[in-house]
Amino acid sequence: MKQTFHALCVALTLVLAMLAMGCAKPPTEEMNNATEAVTRAENDSNAVTYAGGSIARARDALTRMNSEANAKRYDSARSYAAEAIAAADRAISEGRAGAERAKTEAAAFIADLKPLLVETEQGINAARRAKLPLDFKSIDNDFVTARANTEQAEAAYADSRYADSLDRGRAARVGLNGINQQLSTATLAVSRRK
Repeated sequence: MKQTFHALCVALTLVLAMLAMGCAKPPTEEMNNATEAVTRAENDSNAVTYAGGSIARARDALTRMNSEANAKRYDSARSYAAEAIAAADRAISEGRAGAERAKTEAAAFIADLKPLLVETEQGINAARRAKLPLDFKSIDNDFVTARANTEQAEAAYADSRYADSLDRGRAARVGLNGINQQLSTATLAVSRRK
């Protein structure tokens, strides 16, 4: 009798477990929240620009969540939903921080470019007056390009496109440094001849 009761309890436990598994419902609300969080991160320009790794982790967790839900492993799906939400929120936070850093760096870059433009233009004019043996047409073209890059950096900064602002600012600096290097080399060559 004891064995029959024990077998009956085991069988009943198995039946209840199977019913519980069959009646388990997918974590629809959590999955919807995860999908919305990832979409929000994917549509946040700062997150896309500065936190691509976190967005990738959020997408991966979302993919795994859907896979687990399709396999009816709802606890695991719920866990991946939470992971997707956390990664998406982290991406947005990292995006804001990255944009702030880029904004500060771009502002400093632009501020440094203005005096460099003036100094370079003065150097070109002095080299022209001294009749240094330089290709002034090429130098003038390089200077116009550097000035245009500076203006584009300022415009990008005004539009809150800080990464673009930094790229244009770097291009301007490279151009101006190249011109100044040519001016220095020509001045040194002339001074050695004397």
